[in-house]
Order: sequence, then C-alpha cells, then structure tokens
Amino acid sequence: MTQPPQPPNEPPQGGFGAPQEPPAGGFGAPTPPPEQPGYGYPQQPPGQQPQYGYPQQPPGQQPQYGYPQQPPTQPMGQPVGQPQYGYPQQGQPQYGYPQQPGQPYTQPGTGGPGTPGGGKKISTQTQIIIAAVVAVVLIVGGGVYLVSGDGDGKKDEAKKSGTKDGGKDGGDEKSLGGGGKEKAPANTKSKVAFQLPQPKVGDITNVSGSWVTEKAYVKTGVNQIVGYEPDSGKQLWTIPLPGQVCAASRHATDDNKTAVVFAASKPTPKNKYVQCTEVGAIDLDAGKLLWTESVSGGNAGDDKAAFREVTLSGTTVAVGGTDGGAAFDLGSGDNLWKPEVKADGCYDMGYGGGPGLVAARKCGSYDDPTVLVQNLKPSDGSPISEFKMPAGVEYISIVSTKPLVVAADVGDTAGDGSGVSDFFSIDEKTGKLRAKIPVDSDRYAPNCGSTEVEQCNKLAVGNDRIYVPTEEHEGTGDDYGQTNEIVSFDLGTGKATTDRADAGERYTMFPLRMDGSNIIAYKWPPYDKGGQVVSIDGGTFKETVLMENPGEESVREAEISFSMDGAEMRYANGRMYTSETLISEPIGSGARKEYLAVGYTTN
Repeated sequence: MTQPPQPPNEPPQGGFGAPQEPPAGGFGAPTPPPEQPGYGYPQQPPGQQPQYGYPQQPPGQQPQYGYPQQPPTQPMGQPVGQPQYGYPQQGQPQYGYPQQPGQPYTQPGTGGPGTPGGGKKISTQTQIIIAAVVAVVLIVGGGVYLVSGDGDGKKDEAKKSGTKDGGKDGGDEKSLGGGGKEKAPANTKSKVAFQLPQPKVGDITNVSGSWVTEKAYVKTGVNQIVGYEPDSGKQLWTIPLPGQVCAASRHATDDNKTAVVFAASKPTPKNKYVQCTEVGAIDLDAGKLLWTESVSGGNAGDDKAAFREVTLSGTTVAVGGTDGGAAFDLGSGDNLWKPEVKADGCYDMGYGGGPGLVAARKCGSYDDPTVLVQNLKPSDGSPISEFKMPAGVEYISIVSTKPLVVAADVGDTAGDGSGVSDFFSIDEKTGKLRAKIPVDSDRYAPNCGSTEVEQCNKLAVGNDRIYVPTEEHEGTGDDYGQTNEIVSFDLGTGKATTDRADAGERYTMFPLRMDGSNIIAYKWPPYDKGGQVVSIDGGTFKETVLMENPGEESVREAEISFSMDGAEMRYANGRMYTSETLISEPIGSGARKEYLAVGYTTN
C-alpha cells in the first residue's frame, strides 16, 4: 500500500483576493408582460384546464400530467455514430473527463444556459457526445432475482447511518411529517462567510468535490484538497496530490471519511491527458490522505485501470469507468474486486452509493448495448438483484439506492440536456419495476445531464416519493418575474401527488437533499434580493425559512455567478456553500471575477 505524503504546514500558493464586481444584469430582472398567461397557471377558465402540476384530464380522455404515458407505436430511427463512453471528446477537459453534470461548455460561472432564468437548457450530452436515437421498448416489469449467499442482502447492506451526502442527512423515512435535524435559527439573516476566487489554470480543470463537517468546509483545488474554517474561510489544512482530482464521492461516513480519484502526475505538453488511476481515502476532519491504491485489469489489460467516478457505501469505496469497476475497503485500502470484462463484453460503468451500492452495468456490442441495474453486496460486489433497462438507453443515472430510483433519457427523447425523460422506481430486493415515471422536459426541471452514473441534482428522494422542480414560468405579480414549484411523484404508483411548494414571486427553487422526512430546498434570488434556503415539511409541505442571504449587489452577484445545473451546493447547520466543479482560464481581458466557492453563515 502506498503511504500518503504528509501535508505541508504552509498554505498553498496563490492567496485569495477580494471579489471583484461582476457585470450588471443579474438573473431575475423584470421581464416584459407575457402575451399569454404564465406557464404553469390555468390558461383557460376553470373547468377547461386545471392548475399546473395536477392531473389535467380523466385517464380515459388524456393521460394525466405526471402519469405513465402510452409507449410509442413506432420505433424512433437508428443509432447515429457515438463515441465510446468516457473517451475524450473535442473541447473536453484534461485527463479525459467529460464535463460535470449539466455544466454548459461556456466560461464557468457565467450563469448561462441551464441556469435558472437562462432559458431553455442546452444539451450537455450534445456537448459531450453525439446522442444516439434508437428504438424504444418500454419495460413494464420482469426483473431478475439473483440468489447469492445471503439472498435478501440484509446481512451485507450498508448501515443506515453509515454515509451522508455532503452535509448532514437524516436519511429517508417512509412516514410523512417525521421532521428533520435542520432547524430555523433565531435570526435567519445570513452574512458572507468567505468568497474564494478561482485559482489560475491554463486549461479546463475538474475541481469537483466539496464536503461539510462540524470542523471544516472541504473543497477540491488544483492538485490539492483544502480544508477551510467553516465560518471564516481561513485555511486549516492542505492535502497535496501528485495530479488533479478527477472524481469525488458525494457521500461521507459518519466519522467524516470519504474517497477521491486523482491522476498519478500533472499533465505535460507531451502528455496532456493523464489517466486517472489513483484511488484515495480522505479524513475530512484531520486533513489527511489515508491511503492511495490502484489496480490493473479489465479493458486496461496489464496497465493501471483508469476511473472516472467514485462513490461510497458503508465502508466500500467503489470506482468505475470504461476500464471496468473496482472496489476498496475504506479503512484499510484492501482491494475487494477489480475490473473484469467477461465474454459478453459486460463491464461496470459506475456505481451509486449511500445506504446501498448499485452498479450501472453495460453489456453487448457497441452498436446495440444493454444497460443493467444491479443491486450489489458491498463486501464482494455480487448481485442481489438485477433490472434490465429498456432498449434505447445507453447511460443511466442512479438517483437513489434505497429506495432504488434510476433516471434515463430513453431514446434521447428529453431533448433539453437534462438527461432524463423517465424515472424508474425499482424494488432493490427483487429487481422488479415498481413504477415508470415520465417527466415532461417542458414541465419539469430535474438535472441528470451527465454520462456519469451518480451526478443528478435539483431533485430529492424520500418518503417513497421523488421531489422535482417544475420549469420556470411567469408569475402573477405586477413585475412579471419568474417563479416555479416543487412537486412530487409516488414511487409505488408512479402517479403525481398533491404535494406542491411554491417558490414565491420572482424566486425559483429546487431540492438540495432530504433531511429526515423534510426537503431542504434552495431559492434562486430575484435581481434585488439574496437567495434563500428553506425546509419543506414532508407531510404538510409547509415551508420554513432557514437562511436568507444578503441582497447587496456585490454579494448577490457572487451568489448567482454559478450555474445551478453544474455547481455543488451544500447546506448544513446554518451554513451554505456553493462551489464550481469545472474551472478554466478567463476569456477576454474584461472577464469578471469567477469564484471557486462562496459561503454564508447564520452562526
């Protein structure tokens, strides 16, 4: 096992300066009155069209909004040429990695397409690959149950409190109204904790990875991971790395340990695309690299296998990519399994972690692939159950492992870069389909626009429901600002529920995560106010404000400088942090200042 280097006592070079003024004209400015009634509101007198977000017609006349639709009667053409999964494309970041979820290929932080208020989303998959249009075969059921040792998987499933997502997470509770840990402070008005300018880079650089503990806010930098004092931004420690971080787990254990994948060296003019072969475990409180490991096998043959994503379930670190999947023990670094390519060409593209461990497995030929969803035993990777995705699916996003929810763009029909036309609710024990939930991209705005397996955002799963934002639409106020709602679908029936939380005039909001049975959501601000964090009661859907950010122009402009489809947002214990996942060299002499991360606190 490779021993980790000792962190230096000195902070990294390149001190952070004061933020500069971004250009005027932030998101949320008033728009002219619409010619038609606002999207999502009744456009005809009552009795002709119900309110947005609710079933619109009886099932016998028209499929209800949010209900499973009828499958198409004709196939949708043949596949067009598509690059192999995970290989570098034109204009792609170094190390051979595609862009982060939903991040437009523009100067990071501009709040461009895909940002609330920025208009129709531009397809990230179009930016990364040439999407295939293939025949759609909708599967109604037919999962496969695999007996492997402990057939029900109970002995080997991850501990319910073994992992958390970014900040504190109370887990998923089936009973509605069970509450959460996040409580409103006496004063919800926040102040700026810090603003970290982007470090200088010469190329597009992956800086994904951010975590919140009681002691630190931890963020990936350039060839390093840095811990900051959570209320001031003072650097507490630095972990130097031989190369850039390529992937970071969004999960951490209860004792604040997590995992990353990074390159073995820095790029050079002769070797610009350095493979990401190193897997490491990080102690987020102590600021230490606990171990570094690599393996060979799979499509890599005798060479080191390259990985593009990493997750954590219990004490199992699972990594995946085009070379196949591997896993390590978080405590010791021992290799649990390594990449393997079988005669049928199957390999693990990646994994979803948290309370369970689920593999996205690709099989078959390049022109006619099959994607399998396998619920695994974390200790050895053996399948507990398996579900076969419909034809026309080449990539999937694992939204949740318990309950098991998968997102897919079936036949590339979403058409908006969200990466999701349907959610699939699957019984993780048997592999049977519970419900298929179509999500009209003109009405709903979850984001799974990445070929990486565990990169969905702007949604949450809990209470046996999936919570998603609606698309923006005109409000009813005199200034004609934008607004939207959060609604939900039942994972057992696939039907829309009566849940509805309104963002309010000139705000748009989306879920960040679950907090027990409550939903933690962020409200993107209008042009003259700061953003908000709210807790939505899972039973009553009553909103409680947890944080209100300052409305001063310089503060607000920093807050909205991030693309919400690509940024990482963390909220816990009265603190909120937003950070980039990709950074690049500024374009033009007049380019505004970009931020690596900004933090707010009510403490």
